[in-house]
Amino acid sequence: LDRHNIGFMAIDHLLNFYRINDTLKKKFNGHYYKLSQKNGTIFFLKPQTFMNNSGTAIKELIDYFKIDAKDVFVFHDDMDIDFGKIKAKFGGSSAGHNGIESIDKFIGKDYSRVRIGIGHPKQKRRVNNHVLEDFKEDEEERMKEITENIVKQIPTLIDKKMDLFSSKVNQNLNGI
Repeated sequence: LDRHNIGFMAIDHLLNFYRINDTLKKKFNGHYYKLSQKNGTIFFLKPQTFMNNSGTAIKELIDYFKIDAKDVFVFHDDMDIDFGKIKAKFGGSSAGHNGIESIDKFIGKDYSRVRIGIGHPKQKRRVNNHVLEDFKEDEEERMKEITENIVKQIPTLIDKKMDLFSSKVNQNLNGI
C-alpha cells in the first residue's frame, strides 16, 4: 500500500466499521458505497481515475445525488504533516496536492478535508518517489491504528468539529 492511498485505507476502515461489504457499485469513475441511516445517507467514493483527476469522480457523484459540496469529506495524504498526525479543516488551499487541486477545480473549495500526515522525505528530489513508495511494515501497522482512531471519531467529524476531531484522533495516538 503506497502513501498516496492512505485515503482509501481510511475509507476501507470506515466500510468495515459500518459493515458495508457487498454494496460496491461501479459508477462515477469510481467505486462507491451507500449507507442509509435514519438521519440520512452516507456515500463513500474511491475514485478510479488518476489521482490528478479525482475531482471528476466526486463531481459526478455529488451532481447525481444532489449533494452540497459543504457536506463532502475528503481523506488524503499530506506530506507537510508529520507521519501519522491528522489535521482536519474546512476549505483552504490545495498546498500543491494535485488530487485536491482537481477536486477544487470541479466542486470548489468549500468541503472538508482530513489530512493524514505521511511525512516529508527531506529532499525535494525524493518527493515523487516518497508518495508512491509502499509503507514500511511498521508504518503500515501504525496507519491501521490511525485509521481505526479516525473511525472512532467520525461522529465528531460529521458534526464538523474539525479541531476537536483532530485533537481527539491525535491524542489517542500518543501511546502508539
